Amino acid sequence: MVSRVLFSSQLTFPAKPPRETPIAPLTPPRNVLSFSFRSSVDRFAMRIVKAASFTRTVAKVGGSRDEEAISRKKLAVFVSGGGSNFKKIHEGCIGGSVQGDLVLLVTNKKDCGGAEYARSNGIAVLVFPKPKRESSDGLSPTELVDVLREYGVDFVLLAGYLKLIPAELVKAFPKRILNIHPALLPAFGGKGLYGIRVHKAVLASGARYSGPTIHFVDEEYDTGRILAQSAVRVVANDTPEELAKRVLHEEHKLYVEVVAAICEERIKWREDGVPLIQSKDNPDDYY
Repeated sequence: MVSRVLFSSQLTFPAKPPRETPIAPLTPPRNVLSFSFRSSVDRFAMRIVKAASFTRTVAKVGGSRDEEAISRKKLAVFVSGGGSNFKKIHEGCIGGSVQGDLVLLVTNKKDCGGAEYARSNGIAVLVFPKPKRESSDGLSPTELVDVLREYGVDFVLLAGYLKLIPAELVKAFPKRILNIHPALLPAFGGKGLYGIRVHKAVLASGARYSGPTIHFVDEEYDTGRILAQSAVRVVANDTPEELAKRVLHEEHKLYVEVVAAICEERIKWREDGVPLIQSKDNPDDYY
């Protein structure tokens, strides 16, 4: 049984809360991008030919009272495996529920399922971090930031990416990097707790509920500000695999909802630093 909640209190805000100044769009990428990074050793040079050109279009998004013109956001997704959340977000972008475009896939495993899906859908794929045994492939942290800026990326979405995000990227994209974790943080998080390990830990603890958490990313594992959660009941004879399947089902729905909200600029920050999501149907409500 799945209990669909978002674990935040209902708050009352002014009818028209002050609008946050949107982050200025970065320079749009060209169809053909050339990068050359020089140092004492010529470490990195590459040419990226984009399969598709993404232009910054405008969509009308708003609540029941008024509408505002909001530009489509450019998204980069980081994956290490099959990328099922990545695929659901891409489907949302194509289907119109997400006002954004997936312009870049970053992975530490260039042959993973998520990378293959990206290539088959015309999405550029980059390798990060640089593999230790392959000097010709992969990016350094500084190079990664430069490429994301060249693509005009507005938000970075981690979807099963198992490497720690470097400080350079966190500083370059403050409050613009999200991660999804398959448990209710702050419990069952941190280094080494990922995949099936998380669900084994939940069952061993005797917790009655689990579920995905979406949080902003800082320089540590799973410690950034929580944005949204969804509760999944743990049943008496659960196995880690069965629990994982139900949590993943919730992940797919929750991540698309949250990405839609960030693309529509419906994330607001409370004075104490807690992020809230503004309701699309009723702009006076936050959760």
